[in-house]
Amino acid sequence: MISARTFWSALPTEGRWLLSTVAIQTLGRGLTLPFTIIYLHEVRGFDLGLSGALMSLIAVVGLIVTGPGGTLIDRFGAKAVLLAGLVSMIAGCTLLAFATHPAVAAVALVLIGVNFGVSWPGFNALIAAVVSGDLRQQYFGVNFALVNLGIGVGGIIGGFYVDVDSPETFTVIFLIDAASALIPMALLLGPLRHVRTQAEPTEESAAAGGYREILRQPAVLWLTLLTFIAMFIGYGQMEAGFPAYARQVAEVSTRVIGLSFAVNTAVIVLLQFTVLAKISGKRRTRVMWVMAGVWALSWLILGAAGLLPDSLAAAIGVLAFMGVFAFGETLLQPTVPAIYNDLASDHNRGRYNAINSAAFQGGAIAGPIAAGLLLDHDLDAVYIAVMVLGCLGIGALALALERRIPASANGVPASATTTTSTPTSTTEPAAD
Repeated sequence: MISARTFWSALPTEGRWLLSTVAIQTLGRGLTLPFTIIYLHEVRGFDLGLSGALMSLIAVVGLIVTGPGGTLIDRFGAKAVLLAGLVSMIAGCTLLAFATHPAVAAVALVLIGVNFGVSWPGFNALIAAVVSGDLRQQYFGVNFALVNLGIGVGGIIGGFYVDVDSPETFTVIFLIDAASALIPMALLLGPLRHVRTQAEPTEESAAAGGYREILRQPAVLWLTLLTFIAMFIGYGQMEAGFPAYARQVAEVSTRVIGLSFAVNTAVIVLLQFTVLAKISGKRRTRVMWVMAGVWALSWLILGAAGLLPDSLAAAIGVLAFMGVFAFGETLLQPTVPAIYNDLASDHNRGRYNAINSAAFQGGAIAGPIAAGLLLDHDLDAVYIAVMVLGCLGIGALALALERRIPASANGVPASATTTTSTPTSTTEPAAD
């Protein structure tokens, strides 16, 4: 049975340093994440359409820099790339705190997007360099819970503190967000300064190839498609599709929607260790099957809430959706990053994590667009059907993936045997 104490004691010193400040450093992000568009529109007076376009710059820029960022991580190491990203984050948040013109806000959000694009592959590569094996899967799960805790607490504090009639309150939270980036910088320059994520150049590193060679591997291709769809029907709906459906179709109050995000955070924080204990040693693709079923159930619950608009049942349905969805998140987040990093070698870990990040961001960009088109045309039943079908697609992709990855990357203990077909090597390109 995995407990917080046994997990902590199993971590190397660098892993403890890396994990100990996650909730604190993400608290700053939680302070600003729910309120940035409110700040741009209601405080700075930008048109709502313009404010939405400005917000999209973070994801778009992040997607653009992810590929080059992964290559730089493999060449120069995650620490150097992360430090550059954190400097960009500090500059962006500071600039945004005082942005009174759309052009200034655009520059600030581009700088924030640069960090957004390199931080995911950078920190995942750093984690993989510090921990390995089943402990790595556990680490990704615990890290995810702590990130949610920090963002959730930050959002609650921000909700009580900010006031659209007092612009200085928004200035303060963006400056706190900038200051929170100093924490990981201190870790990278201090206790973690000796951690290396890049391997010395060898013949193996030359054979590892670039993105084209990596994506030609069937396992990576199927995993990337699965990640994209999971993000499209998952996180891609959290800031657009879900709130819009809850308001327009289920007709619940904004208070219920806000409370649903608190439910999401609470479920993740409370269940993550229990879930990690249950999935330890299990095939990660089988865990994805369960996750797909759980998410399909959550979308059906939300669909049922839409059948009883403006009622207590609708409010309960919206809250239940977020709770069930969060349970699915606790299954997804430990497994997918672990598979990417177990498929990778030290010569191409940055690029593998960049592919993971790009699939995540692609789904997060496409998801709101599809939700907007469907819900704007009153196709709420079609919207729910698309989400459920996407969950079934994840299950099918997980089945295809299981036949193509090594047992070790699928979370099966080294002593176990597998009857699946022999997977493609993860260090050599697949045969044409």
